[in-house]
Amino acid sequence: MTQKLAGKVAIITGASAGIGAATAIALAEEGAYVAIAARRADKLNEVAQKIEALGGKVLQVVTDITDEAQVQNLIAKTKETFGRIDILVNNAGIAIVGQIANANTDDWRKMIDVNIFGVLYATHAVLPTLLEQKSGHIVNISSVAGRTVRAGIGLYNLTKWGVNAFSEALRLEVTPQNIRVTVVEPGMVNTEIDQHISDPVAYEKSQALRKSITPLEAEDVANAIAYAVSQPERVDVNEILIRPTTQYW
Repeated sequence: MTQKLAGKVAIITGASAGIGAATAIALAEEGAYVAIAARRADKLNEVAQKIEALGGKVLQVVTDITDEAQVQNLIAKTKETFGRIDILVNNAGIAIVGQIANANTDDWRKMIDVNIFGVLYATHAVLPTLLEQKSGHIVNISSVAGRTVRAGIGLYNLTKWGVNAFSEALRLEVTPQNIRVTVVEPGMVNTEIDQHISDPVAYEKSQALRKSITPLEAEDVANAIAYAVSQPERVDVNEILIRPTTQYW
């Protein structure tokens, strides 16, 4: 069976669990060499072992994506190890929800640092390589919350609407250089994304909402990403909105 990404090199942030880990495995199964980045070295190692068991090649780089120097190191190490970079999946993200009036503003800064600056730093660091190659693909993981506003998730909405706007502006800038950009907007996914919620009321509401539907699994989103990045160069999948069947909002 032909591997659609044979010889390609992919970087996945937030790859220690959830969508990031599933995406790293999915791309490796299609033949890509993968660089996986996250803060938790032990979890990264577990993902790397799964990829190696499939016969894949993997580079682990412990990275805090809110630190620009660490992100630049991730890009440099990947290029040094594999010689090129073809795909960047800006997956790392957190969701700290709650009413604006009751918010801990430190939570706002954390979410903006990860969800916005993490995407900006990684994109900025990888672009010189992609522009030099005149090829590449950047995938930014947004959310249904980047399209639909709900009370109680206002700052998360802000970050994901920002990812959507940045992705479209980026696409307009780099498409003439043969670099593709895809924004992926999942609905509710069965991952750890809620773990940073500090407001107990907001946490309970989030869990109740999750239990009211059958959420997506991380592999469902990973398959959508693999589809987008494995298309022929003439095909530019700009946007993928993917909800659980039982999620209408």
